[in-house]
Amino acid sequence: MWGRGCGVGAVCGFLAAAVADVLIGRAWTTCDIGGGSYANSLTLVVLFVPLWIVGALCWVLAYGSLGRRFPGGWAVAAGTSATLFLVWFAATRLGMPDDYPSPLCVDNVPGWWPAWIPA
Repeated sequence: MWGRGCGVGAVCGFLAAAVADVLIGRAWTTCDIGGGSYANSLTLVVLFVPLWIVGALCWVLAYGSLGRRFPGGWAVAAGTSATLFLVWFAATRLGMPDDYPSPLCVDNVPGWWPAWIPA
C-alpha cells in the first residue's frame, strides 16, 4: 500500500499545492499584500514545493497506515481530509496574514472568500 500512496500522493499533493498557491495568490492580489506581482510570484513558486511535499505525505501516510488495516475507503477519506485541511490552513494562515494590515480587505479576508469557511 505504500507504493500506491506514493503515486496518489504525488498527484494529489501537486493538485493541493496548486490550489493552495492559487488561493494564496488571489488573496494577496485582492488585499494588496506583498511587494508586487514579481515578488509574490517568486514567493509562491518557492512555497509550492513544501506544500507539494506535505500534501504528498498526507496521502502516503494515509495509504500506508490505514490502507492495509482497514479495507475500503478509509485511506481515501483520511487522505482527502488531510489534504483539505492542508489547503485551508495554507490559504488562511499564509494567504491572509493577521500581522499585515490591509485597507482593502476587512480583517485581511478577501470579499470572495466564503463566509461559511472560517478564516
